[in-house]
Amino acid sequence: MSEVQNIKNVHKIIDDLWEEELLFLKTLGSYKSVLGKEKGIQTFIENHLNDMDLITTLFDPDPKKLASYKNFGKPEWSYENRPVLVGEWKSRSEKVGKSLILQGHIDVVSAEPEYLWNHDPFQPTIVNDKMYGRGICDMKSGVAAMIYAVKALKKAGIELGADLQIQSVIEEECTGNGALALLDAGFTADGALITEPTELRAIKGQLGVLWVKVKVNGSGAHVERAEKAQNAINKAALLIQSLEEYREHINSKPKHYDYAHHPHPLNVNVGVIQGGDWASNVPSECTFEARVGFYPDQDPADVQAEVKKWILDAAESDSWLKETPPEVSFYGFSAPGFSSSSDQELFKTLASAHKVTTGKEMESIAFTATTDIRAFEEFGIPATCYGAAGANMHAPNEYIDLNSLKTATKSIAAFILDWCKEAQ
Repeated sequence: MSEVQNIKNVHKIIDDLWEEELLFLKTLGSYKSVLGKEKGIQTFIENHLNDMDLITTLFDPDPKKLASYKNFGKPEWSYENRPVLVGEWKSRSEKVGKSLILQGHIDVVSAEPEYLWNHDPFQPTIVNDKMYGRGICDMKSGVAAMIYAVKALKKAGIELGADLQIQSVIEEECTGNGALALLDAGFTADGALITEPTELRAIKGQLGVLWVKVKVNGSGAHVERAEKAQNAINKAALLIQSLEEYREHINSKPKHYDYAHHPHPLNVNVGVIQGGDWASNVPSECTFEARVGFYPDQDPADVQAEVKKWILDAAESDSWLKETPPEVSFYGFSAPGFSSSSDQELFKTLASAHKVTTGKEMESIAFTATTDIRAFEEFGIPATCYGAAGANMHAPNEYIDLNSLKTATKSIAAFILDWCKEAQ
């Protein structure tokens, strides 16, 4: 059978499996797989991959083994019962294509405050060809797409000319250590496709990201003596304002060429603040945490040093903070940026699969956040992201466009067939 006929046949099977894929995605979305609670969904996916006759491996990451990698993120939590998963489809013929990793993350961010959702965020709901739920867009839809692309190929009776892996990882949302754990364990390939929700575009570049934690010490008291105390929350507010000024500062500087036409590529976001426990107490402590973006040509260590200096310099402007400086530390993401060329073979093969499926030329984008692409780069594996369209990631009423998801599934299947080739 010709490759064109194979693709048409596989696409027809994806149509036939569509309701099953939707049910699979709904089931993935029903798992509240936030940080520390990923094992249930990983076990469910493992069973599904076993049913597809893939060879599965499941294990907990060991951060001590990963600490030397430049993409390692410092955790403040345990990895016990928080496994990564790989399912291998081994080629039974002489290698005629290139080996491939299909990768996705199953960790999701909090859905709080849940009352802002129109539907229960962990009971996925379909309305007007959109499926709503936390993590449905980012990125359980991509996990469903890659699994069902492979399932359709297997159902079509196709034998690939190179090995294929399906990798399901944790901590894409905070460290990237899940991706590193599988690569460090030897699960590598000639190329990788991460099925993040990119609106059917390929990522050619992405920003670096770091997390900073700032602890401010005040001088607590009963509110009756507030004028003689030092309110840690008020002092933290001064430093938070300084980070707003830092954000404008870094965006006013010359841009990396991938972001030359982006009006505001670098974001600095204070995402967590904790301080005080009683309205009539002057709080003695306040801690806030922020995410800082930076360009692909910057070293995370240099950016950490710059951010720390900026915060401490801001503290110098306040008489209390000058004498009682804040504690500045870094954890989680210490992720370098990534920049690539769309001329490489992986992009060309994906672009061809996209055009075969959609009849349109594939666009590429520079992403203003981070993905696990950077881990593959560290291992010398060409990689990009490509997936369906959706909206409201990390926000209430997150959803995936289901028509786009079906298209993505078909494009991924066509890409696999072209990259890995059919066994001779």
